[in-house]
Parts: sequence; C-alpha cells; structure tokens
Amino acid sequence: MANSILSSAYSCVDFRSWRKLRSRMLECGVSGKGRSAIFTNDIEIGKKLYLGMDFGTSGARYSLIDGEGIIHAEGKREYPLYMKEEKMDWIQSWKDTLFLLLDDVPVSLREVVASIAIDGTSATTIIIDSRSEEPLSRAFLYNESCPDALPLVKSIAPAKHTVCSGSSTLCKLVSWWNSYPSSKESAVLLHQADWLLWLLHGKLGVSDYNNALKVGYDPEMDSYPPWLLSQPYSHLLPSVQDPGTKIGCMKEDIRTQFGYPKDCLICTGTTDSIAAFLAARATQPGKAVTSLGSTLAIKLLSSRRVEDARFGVYSHRLDDKWLVGGASNTGGAVLRHLFTDEQLEKLSEQINPFETSPLDYYPLQAVGERFPVADPKMEPRLHPRPESDVEYLHGILESIARIEAKGYKLLKDLGATPVEEVITSGGGSKNQKWIKIRERVLGLPVCKADQTEAAYGAALLAMKGACENATSD
Repeated sequence: MANSILSSAYSCVDFRSWRKLRSRMLECGVSGKGRSAIFTNDIEIGKKLYLGMDFGTSGARYSLIDGEGIIHAEGKREYPLYMKEEKMDWIQSWKDTLFLLLDDVPVSLREVVASIAIDGTSATTIIIDSRSEEPLSRAFLYNESCPDALPLVKSIAPAKHTVCSGSSTLCKLVSWWNSYPSSKESAVLLHQADWLLWLLHGKLGVSDYNNALKVGYDPEMDSYPPWLLSQPYSHLLPSVQDPGTKIGCMKEDIRTQFGYPKDCLICTGTTDSIAAFLAARATQPGKAVTSLGSTLAIKLLSSRRVEDARFGVYSHRLDDKWLVGGASNTGGAVLRHLFTDEQLEKLSEQINPFETSPLDYYPLQAVGERFPVADPKMEPRLHPRPESDVEYLHGILESIARIEAKGYKLLKDLGATPVEEVITSGGGSKNQKWIKIRERVLGLPVCKADQTEAAYGAALLAMKGACENATSD
C-alpha cells in the first residue's frame, strides 16, 4: 500500500524535536468547565498543521501537529452532561464536544490546518435516518451488550468470528433492527468516529476498516463478506476506506464559523485503541501497546491474524500486518470510582512494586467482561477489602496487571507473534509503581510511550490523508 499508515506516520516524525518543543510550550491553565490546553504560536510561514481528535470513554482531546510530528497545540474537554428521557444523551454531548474542541484550537493556528481525523471508541454505534439526518435511537455504547441478538448473529457468522460477541456492532445493529417498529429503508449505521466526521464533511455513510471490523467487515478481503451482504439490514452498512483517507473538505458553514481554511480535508479515522497504538510508535512484530485509560486495551503487532470471539480476541489490519488484541472492562474507571487522583498518587508512593500482593480481585465497575474472557454476566470482584488502603490499591493494580498478562498469554496461545516488549499509554502509564508491578507480573520490559495520547495518533492519520491527497493531485 502506497504511503502506508506506519510509514507515513513515522518516517517524517522527529521525536527529539518534539521533546525540545515540550520545554518551550506555554501553559494556558484551565478556562471554562472541562477544558485544558497547551499551545505555542511558534510556526513557520507556509507550514501546514494536522488536527487529530480522540473521543474516548471519559472525555475528548485534540492534538495539532506539523509534518515533523511536533505538537503545536493540544487540549481536552469533559463531556457535557445532558439527559434525555432520564438517560444520558451521548449523541448531543459528543456533538457539542466536537465543536468545543474545534473552537479550542488557537485562532492563529486554525487557518493553517490542512486536515482533520477523529478516533472513537470501538463498537460505539449510532443509527440515523438518511433523510432527516436524525438519530433513530439512542447511541449504543462500546461496552453495551445485546444478548438478544447474539443467537441470530452466531447463526449467520462463521464460528469464533469477532461479531459473535454480545457487544459487537453487528449485535447492536441486529438488536435495533428487530426492535425498531417503523420503516428502516432510509436508516444508516455509523460508528462514533464516522458520525463525528460526517458532521464535518456531510457525506453520509463512510467508515474505515478499523471501525467496521466489529460489524463484520473483512479487512483481509477488503469487503463485506457474502454472509453479511445477504442479510435484510445490509443496506445500513457504510462504505469502507483505509484509515486516514480523504473523504472531502470541511463543510462551508462549519469552516466559516470556526475559521478553518477552505481546503481543510476531513479524513477517515480509526478506533481509540488503534490511534493510541499509532501514537506509541510500535512498528515491529512482537511490540505491543497496552492502553490504560478508563478501560484496558491491548494491541500486539503480529505477522499473523488471530480471531476468536470466545475470548474477545480480534485482529485489526494495519497495512500488511495485524494488530491482535482485545479490550477489557477493567481499568482506570474502577480506580477513579474508589480513589481520588490525589489518593492514587499518595497511596501508590507507598507501594513496594517488587512484592507480590496476596489479594486476588477482578476489578470491574459493572457486571460484564469482554476480554480476555467474554462473559456479559461476570461480576466485579473487589473484596475482601483490607484495612490498609495501600494494600487495597496494591491488590487492585496487581490484579489488573494479571488480567493484562492473561491477555498477552492468550494471544500467544491462539497463534499471534509472541510479545517481546510492552509500550504503555493512557492515564495509567503515569504511575511508575504500576509500571514496575506490571514488569514483574508480565515478565517483560514495560516502557512509557513518548507520546501517550490517541489524539496524536489521529493527527498522524490526518497527516497521512493530506500527504496522499497532495501526491494524487
């Protein structure tokens, strides 16, 4: 593949320059609810910038980079809390956050933004009416299971296929299809990133092969399989392109409202964990990235494709290689529910990471697990709780590390390239004691990524799209 994701993402990035720039970035503090930003106005005349946005489970971020990978602005937003019929209105919250991030980009830098790409949470699904352009239901979240649809999906899909999991996009589509009472002729399925990008470019029904994986798209065949296309709901499926491919230019009304250039390209995106992997610069088989955000996601670059829905294991295509992995519902959300950030920092300092904790937990915030065991009925296990909060936190951190280790062992057992080194990203990567615990439990070197934000990976995809477009022109 010409100008592949890996080659275009890394060949021109000078990370030493990025580190130097960090030292001269200006702290802008917090301005407005849920907003924080760092930026510099130091940009050469004629230089283009590339904007990536990450819509994660707990908030959204943006990263604005140049052709050398140097960050010129970055910031984050918490999702506004909107309620609709006594439930969280995620669709409105994501939409408002998108426009808040566009407005958070420094005005002086917007006019040189050449392209934009967005990543979103995998299997987060939105179904809209192509005529009214309004949602036909609430959003189906990434970790939401639809067990009612699973028997039907298993009856049409190959055994062990990625879609044979209650939380797959296809299960969500089938569940909606069987319960929606009105006409479905004009319905279109979009993933979270697809929908957000559509708000910017206006061309309905475009996705990428990473987001489309869990609806049944075959990245090896580069098409939807016949067993899926023969279903009555197949007309809802979006067209699929490579991540970081030009879709079109930014819509005129949005461009003029926020001051972006007329030729600003909108490019296909990816999932949040893929974007984090791209940002971490893991380019060789055997290199892996564990993203420790609200949840725990592992991605291992492998020469072989591995799929097994029984364990929540699937492979994303990345050029001519495969990103094998899965996402567990354990992670930072559990920690934040039990401890404040200040408590986590102070308690972690008192942990001896070289001592094994005798506590055996399975930290989940709610019922249900996806990987390394796909069990929608799995109960959280966070007891007994010792009197010492230090011991309790130690036990939780080590238990999450065991889940991570079990995940990598499972990938090897299923035939993936054995892991040799783990690069860690996400909020959990900041905890040095946890890194030491994970090194001991995994029996592998664990290092923090130079760049830990998925928004940076999305910006690399935006760069790829702009470079490909310039070459084709």
